[in-house]
Amino acid sequence: MITPQASCTDINEPGLISFKAAKESILDAIKSLEENQKMAIEKAKSRCLAEDIISPINVPIYTNSAVDGYALHADDLPKAKQNITLIIQATVLAGEIYTEACQAKHCIRIMTGAAMPEGLDTVIMQEHCERSGNNISIDDRHTAGQNVRQAGEDITKGCVVLQKGKFLCPADIGLLASFGISEIFVKRPLRVAIASTGNEVSPISIPLKEGNIYDSNRYSLLAALDRSDIEIVDLGIIKDDTDNLLKTFNDAADYADVIISSGGVSVGEADFTKAALQSDGKINFWKVAIKPGRPIAFGKIKDCDFFGLPGNPVAVLVTFYQFVLPALEKKLGIIDKPIAPIMKAISLENIRKRAGRTEIQRGIVSQSESGEWQVKTTGKQGSGILSSMSLANAFIILSDDQASVKKGDQVDVQLFSHLF
Repeated sequence: MITPQASCTDINEPGLISFKAAKESILDAIKSLEENQKMAIEKAKSRCLAEDIISPINVPIYTNSAVDGYALHADDLPKAKQNITLIIQATVLAGEIYTEACQAKHCIRIMTGAAMPEGLDTVIMQEHCERSGNNISIDDRHTAGQNVRQAGEDITKGCVVLQKGKFLCPADIGLLASFGISEIFVKRPLRVAIASTGNEVSPISIPLKEGNIYDSNRYSLLAALDRSDIEIVDLGIIKDDTDNLLKTFNDAADYADVIISSGGVSVGEADFTKAALQSDGKINFWKVAIKPGRPIAFGKIKDCDFFGLPGNPVAVLVTFYQFVLPALEKKLGIIDKPIAPIMKAISLENIRKRAGRTEIQRGIVSQSESGEWQVKTTGKQGSGILSSMSLANAFIILSDDQASVKKGDQVDVQLFSHLF
């Protein structure tokens, strides 16, 4: 009788660790970069802020009108069920300062953003009054202080407005400019080396030989890592040779912060990446209870973090976004970033699954006519079917304790928005 060996089809395979445990172990081991660089704010979008930003001024700097209209003193507002007529004493445009006192029963024509003349505290929107020559008439619908933006009501001088660890978005850049800040310190870019491994992997620039496959994994990773806070070091395709693999990784570790390879980390006799790295006790080889993406290697080569991802194209992307990307962003010091939300959606189909491992399927999320979020899979979910990722706009995340899904059941979906 043949005794079968443990495989990826076994839910209770010996040595399996949970999706959650693998992710926590990786994040616990990752240390943030210490080095910063000074950068002009117009170049700083999508970078990690390396310092707290203290407001040097009040925002607004001065009390100003929120609308085009007429500034007056609240004491001149009409009593209940009365109308009054005021004389227009002057006009103040944005950027101008009016220093004369406003006389009783008078008002100042004022434009949006213009500084409020001293002594005046209320603005009547121009649409809410009647003008005749140099006079305006107003009724009793108005309240003291309306349509006035007070100095410092948005931001007070001396307060922290952006915290260290903020992933800078366009609004943050505009905020910095509003303080007159032209340069800031951000975390330096992360240097990430990537490689594909295997004798069967072929460059896309040459005709494909029989038995070979084109190198899609490295191009997927190149695209996934194409962001302003990462510098990519492309190691190319490394052939199956233990000494060459180990030398390439050790050389890369001298200048890279992170190495990501794909392929060769399973249990087969031809898994040269695993063989090359097993001599170094700093690399852990895990079998994670996840589909796709069961075999993963993680650890260190010298002071460089190392991720060995599976060889199948979909498994590479799933493990990158679920394990590697959170680690890279922790290493970059990012603690405040728009999240890729996990939300509930109604499944439009039955989805087969066995309890005991996390499954991350590729899905298409849409909204019904009634506004309800719904999701369907992209079809066949094999770990080699890269089109399932190309068609998708979300991951369908089925937890380890979850069994098959019936049409109409709610499932967790993670939108690609803010993830890619």
